[in-house]
Amino acid sequence: MMTVVQLKHLGGTQMVKITFIGAGSTVFAKNVLGDVLLTPSLHEAQIALYDINKERLKESEMMLRTINQNCNQNRATIRSYTDRKEALRDATFVVNAIQVGGYAPSTVIDFEIPKKYGLQQTIGDTMGIGGIFRALRTIPVMLEFAREMEEVCPDAWLLNYTNPMAMLTMAVLKATKIKTVGLCHSVQVCVPDLFKGLGIQDDYDLNDFQWKIAGINHMAWLLEINYQGQDFYPVIRQKALEMTLPHADAVRYELMRNFGYYVTESSEHNAEYHPYFIKSKYPELIERFAIPIDEYLRRCVAQIAGWEEQRDAIVHNGELTHVRSLEYASYIMDAIVTGKPTMIAGNVMNNGLITNLPTDSCVEVPCLVDKNGIQPTFVGDLPTQLAALNRTNINVQQLTVEAALTLERDKIYQAALLDPHTNSELSIDDIRHLVDDLIEAHGDYLPEYH
Repeated sequence: MMTVVQLKHLGGTQMVKITFIGAGSTVFAKNVLGDVLLTPSLHEAQIALYDINKERLKESEMMLRTINQNCNQNRATIRSYTDRKEALRDATFVVNAIQVGGYAPSTVIDFEIPKKYGLQQTIGDTMGIGGIFRALRTIPVMLEFAREMEEVCPDAWLLNYTNPMAMLTMAVLKATKIKTVGLCHSVQVCVPDLFKGLGIQDDYDLNDFQWKIAGINHMAWLLEINYQGQDFYPVIRQKALEMTLPHADAVRYELMRNFGYYVTESSEHNAEYHPYFIKSKYPELIERFAIPIDEYLRRCVAQIAGWEEQRDAIVHNGELTHVRSLEYASYIMDAIVTGKPTMIAGNVMNNGLITNLPTDSCVEVPCLVDKNGIQPTFVGDLPTQLAALNRTNINVQQLTVEAALTLERDKIYQAALLDPHTNSELSIDDIRHLVDDLIEAHGDYLPEYH
């Protein structure tokens, strides 16, 4: 007899329905929804796919149907939607993976206009002027479908994977009643990547280590790491000092040398979250710290060029299978459905979790997940210098969200003026002119600000 996946809901039962917004991100949809199809408690879920790009939506549906057949005996129900609200109706979980404006025109604008002012970026999706404008484009769209969720699936969990993570998650939590968590990869890979970079990945078994990570998205901190009960940080710090420059993780090691702790997100990201590394006055720093200027543009071009070949391997491959990834989504869904607890790193409203960061900021902390949902854990004070670094980014995040929610143009200026990288390179007047140029260039992708 077939077992039906059910949840208690308002005294009755409800099939598990998983809605994926931005399902045209085929590779990412494979990871997240492929994981779902391999999770026993979710084998018979309804999967609803939505994207504004009809061709990519169709390709993702074809890919998932193949995995469903090859890995899940066709037990899940997979359907594409052109009506977003209908895709959301009665959802249990909603996964967000949208990119408003795409590579062209929006990402190109975020890089090319700042260049005219002498402002260089590496990624431009989390902080800096690029992160600010990506948030301003994306928040209105997220609020639209979050409000649709309030109408057609008010009890659903929104799992946000889109950057800028902290700003988007903060906006939805402040402006709607939807239960929301932001999910990122950087905490899962922090310690393994650190050990690999130091060349000690084969010398130790990670199961012999205990560590704790907390802070904000892309700037969370490895607060402690113990090996068989002993502090392992002295070994890490010494080996980092012995590394010869330039190398791919030089920015993070330099931050650790000066502030004492290792940060979760990559050096290319963190190079543009601080005022110390990308400086026109000191161009030699780019080479010294191996900072890949414009890396995200090159990555996008490569991904677009390589999609035709990748399409055949993913979409038109009747033998396609999947191996469950480290993405949190399926583990969260499984824990809420079954009650079997798991731990994640989640981006949530602070509300006193990290006591020396603003209460209404978005923080990244360990969270327990079970039938009660996603429950953040208390961290307490960060080391003073780490909280101070986090606050330089939180200032920008809060003002950007306020700008999106109030449509006050002055708040965009203020966010840009407080951005650590932007204000280390440009004058007040140039920052204001840059904001004006970006607002004009993005046109209809932005609401009208007053």
